[in-house]
Amino acid sequence: MNIGRAFTFAFEDPNWLKKIGIAAVVFLIPFVGPIILMGWGLEITRRVINDDPEPLPDWTNLADYLPKGFRAFVVSLAYMLPALLILICGQLVSIGAAAAMSNSDSSLPGNIAVAVSVCMSCFIFILVIAAGFIIPAANGNLAASDELGAAFRFNEVLGLVRANPGAYFMVILGAGLANLLLAPLGSLVCGIGVLVTTAYTSALTGHLTGQAYKIAKAAGAAATSTAL
Repeated sequence: MNIGRAFTFAFEDPNWLKKIGIAAVVFLIPFVGPIILMGWGLEITRRVINDDPEPLPDWTNLADYLPKGFRAFVVSLAYMLPALLILICGQLVSIGAAAAMSNSDSSLPGNIAVAVSVCMSCFIFILVIAAGFIIPAANGNLAASDELGAAFRFNEVLGLVRANPGAYFMVILGAGLANLLLAPLGSLVCGIGVLVTTAYTSALTGHLTGQAYKIAKAAGAAATSTAL
């Protein structure tokens, strides 16, 4: 896994400033802008998987990025849904406990609410971490086949993660480092820099996702060959 390559590949494109700049402007489009940017990042993943010599896409096919991005959005939402549902349930428990405490002198409802909240928070944390590994694998399958159903072939997706979990950890780590290091820099430039760093991070994450897919796919094929 070449994490350094993911950080530098964009700058090897002679038109990188224009492409990243357009991506930053697209992100500003209400509602659909972030989804289009997700589609652009998914196209980068596809190009990395296919060893395209020009992994940073231009914006001549902007209309193609919206459906790609919508599919990627559906994938992320679906795999994050269990954590979201538990979070909503936790909020409802807290509201119910607050109502019960207002009508009672006992601290029991509050204690129960705290215990339930702690348990749910731990469960949510586990689910979010799991989704952090699964979503890049699902997006890799999606990018490779351009079929939404491929992202929900659970055996294939989980097989990719099991084949090389370290590769998907690097996706999480790389995206996290980019946000940690670049977000403060972006905020210094009157907020405009945040748009640029968001676009750049999308490109970086797309590249790492493509790398992870290739590595996991090769590892899975090697393991199957050895077993035979």
